[in-house]
Amino acid sequence: MNTLGELTDRTGCDLSESNTRIENGRPSARLTPPPPTTKLKDVSMYNKFKVAVAQAGSIFGDTAATVSKLTRMTQEASAAGAKLVLFPEVFIGGYPRGEDFGSRVGGRTPRGRDAYRRYWEGAIDVPGTEVKRISEVARIQKIYLVTGVLERDGGTVYCAVLFFGPDGRLLGKHRKLMPTGAERLVWGFGDGSTMPVIDTEVGKIGAVVCWENFMPLMRFHMYAQGVQLYLAPTADNSPLWAASMQHIAREGGCYVLSCNQYTTLADFPDDHHRADGAGPDTVLSNGGSCIVAPSGDFLVPPTSDGEGLFYADLDLGEIARWKFDFDVVGHYARPDIFRLGVNTDPMPVRTTTIGAVNESPRGRIAP
Repeated sequence: MNTLGELTDRTGCDLSESNTRIENGRPSARLTPPPPTTKLKDVSMYNKFKVAVAQAGSIFGDTAATVSKLTRMTQEASAAGAKLVLFPEVFIGGYPRGEDFGSRVGGRTPRGRDAYRRYWEGAIDVPGTEVKRISEVARIQKIYLVTGVLERDGGTVYCAVLFFGPDGRLLGKHRKLMPTGAERLVWGFGDGSTMPVIDTEVGKIGAVVCWENFMPLMRFHMYAQGVQLYLAPTADNSPLWAASMQHIAREGGCYVLSCNQYTTLADFPDDHHRADGAGPDTVLSNGGSCIVAPSGDFLVPPTSDGEGLFYADLDLGEIARWKFDFDVVGHYARPDIFRLGVNTDPMPVRTTTIGAVNESPRGRIAP
């Protein structure tokens, strides 16, 4: 992972100005190894294994009950032999579909402020009580558990993804970089410090949330870190979503696991914003969860048949077959033409001393 101005070629050579020399009139990189991804083990223990995606709805406004639902579904996935289970975007905390939080340009209503307060109260602290509960579930079931959560940090909430190992450890976190549309009313923006690809016993895993998957440079950053299980929790239930997942699998030469909530109006409190005439059985999100092979073929085609766990058997060796003729960060890359700089600095609220060397409000910038 590289800060701005630290550029890496497809072999992992550092191509920043301070680490290049001139040979025969052309820049030549010193072979400096790239920084490692977050690791549990150097190689995956399992080459062939089963995974699960959970197509299920939050119990909106009841975080404790939603964690209990996650517990039951994780137990079921583990009993079926899954080594990893993925839950949807903001499964813990809930996706406020249809809620406008009383916002108009230039004003907010008292009802909207009350709605935001309840939503904030339903978020979780990381670390915190709910994180401990989920950690214990992963440990008892001996499974990699990845779930979307609504993370509370001060007065702001973030759409985040948490990664838990089968020993119960919290392995990493990703905060959604770019909330979409009206999500920006209620969710903060993530920064480049939480875009990990984590080396695990089931391969290298990373998460890209919902429409972040339409950001080509973010996808490339994940590919460059060697992602093998590309996790895409989402709230998009449009027919074209599955086609995007197929494209990413083929582009990245990786497995793609995507899951969305299946929710009806009955999953929300009675005072939740609703259209006229809508009844409790009105479907607000119809799922569309899927699992895609590196070939771009569906292992689990998108389904809208209600809640459930959907399984696929993966073979990490299959990835090499599809890297053979297209490796976007290997033999098919052109680092002599295209280069990506990524700012991975955390961006906390802070005061920068005037005149500080190489400091900017947006992180370190190479000279």
